[in-house]
Amino acid sequence: MAQKSTIYKAELSVSDMDRHYYETHKLTVAKHPSETDVRMMLRLLVFALHASERLEFSKGISTDDEPDLWEKNLNGETDLWISLGLPSEKLIRQSCGKAKNVIIYAYGGKSAEVWWNKVQNGTARFKNLSIMNVTETNCVELGGLARRSMQLQVNIQDCDVLISLENTMLYVTPTRWK
Repeated sequence: MAQKSTIYKAELSVSDMDRHYYETHKLTVAKHPSETDVRMMLRLLVFALHASERLEFSKGISTDDEPDLWEKNLNGETDLWISLGLPSEKLIRQSCGKAKNVIIYAYGGKSAEVWWNKVQNGTARFKNLSIMNVTETNCVELGGLARRSMQLQVNIQDCDVLISLENTMLYVTPTRWK
């Protein structure tokens, strides 16, 4: 019998001084059985970085033809496609063909660097593609914040992110690779 997703509840208060976006989102996050706390918390971080009224989690890890998060316009077209991890060049090409803007958040330390060295030249032609990297240290720290019920405060200024949960504060600065 297949394992079921674990449900997490997160109240995410976003103060993004870079975009002048200030909103609280009450999110229900389904953590897939094969997903780690690090990846789930990275999804929450990325949601905060791109928060809007139309941004939503997709089926993500359980399907190959959807990103982890996306934002669709009123016509049903995908304006923003956000994936986490280290996708193949084929998946990157397909994503760039399906959405106006594609952002990949790479993570995994040394394996992310090896992946980037492998796909860097092949991604140069995609003008609608951005690639960000989250350090292994930041990922481990993010994973340590995971709780079944969370009230996260996320402050963003000059691309620096401060995440507060209970008595813990964590600074994260994703690095732009492309």
